[in-house]
Amino acid sequence: MKRDTILVICAHSDDQILGPGGTIAKYAKEGLKVKTIIFSLGEMSHPHFQEDIITNTRIKEAQRADKIIGGQGVWFLNIKEKEVTNPKKIEKAKRELEKIISKNKPLKIFTHSPDDAHPVHKVVCKTVLEVYDLMRLKTEIYAFDIWKIFKWKKSKYPKLVVDISATFKIKLEALKCFKSQFGLLGFLNYFPYFAPIIKGLFARWKYNINMSEVFYRIR
Repeated sequence: MKRDTILVICAHSDDQILGPGGTIAKYAKEGLKVKTIIFSLGEMSHPHFQEDIITNTRIKEAQRADKIIGGQGVWFLNIKEKEVTNPKKIEKAKRELEKIISKNKPLKIFTHSPDDAHPVHKVVCKTVLEVYDLMRLKTEIYAFDIWKIFKWKKSKYPKLVVDISATFKIKLEALKCFKSQFGLLGFLNYFPYFAPIIKGLFARWKYNINMSEVFYRIR
C-alpha cells in the first residue's frame, strides 16, 4: 500500500492552519492526501454564545479552510473543550485515533508541541504520543507550536524546515475563513495569527528561505 497520507491532529478548528498550514498546502499541491483530525469542538472560545452555534460555526470554518489548502477532509472527535481532560473522553479519543491511523497508515503526523502554552494543546500532544507508543508505530511525528513565537527546548529533536514561500499566501487565505476567531470577540487570537509572519521573517534570516515553517520530530 502506498503511503501518501499526511495526518494533522490538533486541538481546535484553526490550529491546523495556524501551525502547519503552509506545509500541508504544499504537500497537497505535491499530490499527498492531507487529512485533519480535531479533538475539541472549541465551544469555550465564545462562552457567551450558545454552544451549538459556535461549534457549528467552527466546523464550517474548518471545512472551508480545508478546501482552500487542498485537504482531503476534516474530522472532529466531538469532545467539548471543557471535557477534554476527562479520562473517559480521552480513552474514547485514543480508540478513534487508533482506527484512523490504522486505516490511513500516514507517512507523517503533525501535532502540537509538548510544551505549548495552551493546556488543551498539551493534552492533544500527550494523547497522540500515547497512541503512537501503544501502536508501536514507525511513522514520523512532527510538532508545531502556536502560542510561542520562539521555539521550545528542542536541542535533542531533529528539525524539519519546510519552504512555504509558494504556499504562504494560501495559508493566510485559509486563516481568513475563521472569522469567529479573529473578530473583536476573539482579539487574543491575533497573536497566533501574526506569529507565523514573525517566525517567517526570522527564518528568512536564519535559513535564507523567503517563508518557512519549522517543526521538530518528537517520535
